[in-house]
Amino acid sequence: MLTILVAALFAGIVAVLVTVAVEKWGGIVGGILGTLPTTIVPATIGMYVEGGSTDLATSMSLIPFWMLLNALFVGAWVAYPRMKKDVGIKQMASVSLIFWIISALAMTFVLSIALDHFSKLLIGITGLFFLIVLGLWMTFNPRNAPKGKNKVSKEVLLVRGLAAATAIGIAVQLSSMGQPIIAGLASVFPAIFLTTMVALWLAQGPEVPTGAAGPMMLGGSSVAVYSLLAPWALPEYGILFGTLICWFGSVISTSIPAYSWITWRNKINPVATE
Repeated sequence: MLTILVAALFAGIVAVLVTVAVEKWGGIVGGILGTLPTTIVPATIGMYVEGGSTDLATSMSLIPFWMLLNALFVGAWVAYPRMKKDVGIKQMASVSLIFWIISALAMTFVLSIALDHFSKLLIGITGLFFLIVLGLWMTFNPRNAPKGKNKVSKEVLLVRGLAAATAIGIAVQLSSMGQPIIAGLASVFPAIFLTTMVALWLAQGPEVPTGAAGPMMLGGSSVAVYSLLAPWALPEYGILFGTLICWFGSVISTSIPAYSWITWRNKINPVATE
């Protein structure tokens, strides 16, 4: 229970900080910062402590595909308003969540079968590949990604933190119950993505959150890389050093190159970022 509470508390704090980052620094920097390996850290530690290395490997191998699912969830916030004008926040949130749930059920079924025929590492690398390709495509032509002009209310930040904390707490609990596949899915439930979009939409209007969509998609690859390193690093080097290896390895290999790529694309096709 202590492991679950600590993981949930840490996730909630991070969720609040991510919203502030997007609000303060704009969609590009905030989008990348918002998808650094954060809530995956307590979730991974909790799963390892509660479920052991075998369940951790199963859960983590599917994280790249769950992050791909979240990237599609974020993409819905860009695509749906283009297809239908005058979309309200309640409708947008409902449509994106329904899309995520249906896609999650389908993906869970397919990946459960895939685990019986392919190695966990191969599945994870495949998901990472598709995630990076989607992120590069969504950021190839930059979108306006301004900073927020209004502060997100404390009430919204509190709800955001509670949502993220609940998702991670459930993920660790499921792992301790021997449900690694569902635990992995629960650990990346788009609580942070959803509450980021809703909080920023309410405070700033639709331009700020949709401007952060592409960077959030590409930046999410760092979480996928973290998940591929964790099943090796934590058992080999322990929780502390293993976590540091995963975090710095994923940030150096994906977050920094993602920021460089987006900055370069904005220099070639400049858009307003303030």
